[in-house]
Amino acid sequence: MPVGPTTRRRQLGADLRRLRERKGLTLEEAGARVGISKATLSRYETKEGTVKWPAVDALCREYGASNQERESLVDLAKGARIQGWWRSLADPIPESMNLMLTLEDEVVSEGHYACMYVPGLLQTRAYAEAVHRASEMRCTDQEIHHMVDIRMKRQELLTRAEPPHIWAVIDEAVIRRMVGGHSVMREQLRHLSEQASQPHITVQILPFEAGAHAAAVGSFVILGGPAPELDVVYVDIIGGGLFMEKPQELARYRLAFEYLRAQALDIDQSAALLDRVIGEL
Repeated sequence: MPVGPTTRRRQLGADLRRLRERKGLTLEEAGARVGISKATLSRYETKEGTVKWPAVDALCREYGASNQERESLVDLAKGARIQGWWRSLADPIPESMNLMLTLEDEVVSEGHYACMYVPGLLQTRAYAEAVHRASEMRCTDQEIHHMVDIRMKRQELLTRAEPPHIWAVIDEAVIRRMVGGHSVMREQLRHLSEQASQPHITVQILPFEAGAHAAAVGSFVILGGPAPELDVVYVDIIGGGLFMEKPQELARYRLAFEYLRAQALDIDQSAALLDRVIGEL
């Protein structure tokens, strides 16, 4: 899968920090050697904002990086300015959604735990509209249609030549919660069942009988990058979203997801439960 600009930027930050620490230099010492401030170098390493490739080149030389390492990082710096398709949208989007789109455009995998609604990537248009109408009470029809259009556009990553692997653990409450009425719900569950048959999409249902489980706090997504250190956890909250990438945070959510997968029904049992619920509608 091609590596996108945000992934390149985050990889660049991680590699610059690794090279500096390998050399045994502090941020202030390294910045002084190439004529940039400690704050600027810190920003480079924390994967935020733009970078100047000549500075990256100079840092690599000071760090004693090999020619191959230096050329690779300079290429990362040059490629980190490309913007995604959503930047050209006429209507603005929330900042948390902007970051989500940026990260999702470059993932190699996504691990979803859903306790309220079907994950956005697996929603039908009618279901997505019903969800937005319920959660965005003060939005106009135009605003809701705009957000639903973005959600449908996001789903195009599932039909790429090399799509990411989507693994969704869905609480039984999700497939039984009536969203948009019987016809909308029936269409949504049939769509979910069809999507689950794709080789790059895995769906497991966490049944009520599983009882207490590892993610009682709510839904989350683990956005998997090309390397484990580039993973990000997204937690949906009222008014936006929370992104986490600290090692201890990633470890906690990865472990929770492993427990959820173990507690959920297997793939065949999940498909059978979906079929039963569809038959009840």
